[in-house]
Amino acid sequence: MTELLELLRSPWPWYVGGPLIGLTVPLLLWLGNKGFGISANLRHACAILLPDAAKPAFFRYDWRKERWNLMFAGGLILGGIVAGVLLGNPEPTRLSTAGVQSIQDLGVQVRPGLMPAELTDLSNPGVWLLLAVSGLLVGFGTRYGGGCTSGHAITGLSTLQGPSLIATVSFFAGGILSANLLLPTFMAVLQ
Repeated sequence: MTELLELLRSPWPWYVGGPLIGLTVPLLLWLGNKGFGISANLRHACAILLPDAAKPAFFRYDWRKERWNLMFAGGLILGGIVAGVLLGNPEPTRLSTAGVQSIQDLGVQVRPGLMPAELTDLSNPGVWLLLAVSGLLVGFGTRYGGGCTSGHAITGLSTLQGPSLIATVSFFAGGILSANLLLPTFMAVLQ
């Protein structure tokens, strides 16, 4: 049992984790003709939670047919909790010397865990600003791109959809831009 826990706690190489994630899509398509995507769950949640009198036409559909997607998202949340709480690695994240230096240049200390404390300190108004602007950018990109990165990059590319290639390249370009231009600017505001 200890060996199994150690295997689950240790980082898996890309050539194991990548194919496991990649095989989820054909499996979902093969088992039930189900398209993979997480952002659709926000629409389902609104369809469930909004009162019928206040629902726009976009949210008036039979969301019960999409229960599998809600259960999938719930499983991701549960899996994240299990991975973070029960299987979390107490060691600091292993980064190259150059990676550690670039993070420290931003004013962030490398500690155990995935999220730096400097970015999760909700007593700092700058963190609220960072979360709000980040949420708006992600939400806009998801809506403008017609789906999220999981739907486009995993399902769309695996089914050879041209718009998904454009969306995925745009998501990656936005991530590079954010990491190299926006994050240093926000970190300067936080300090």
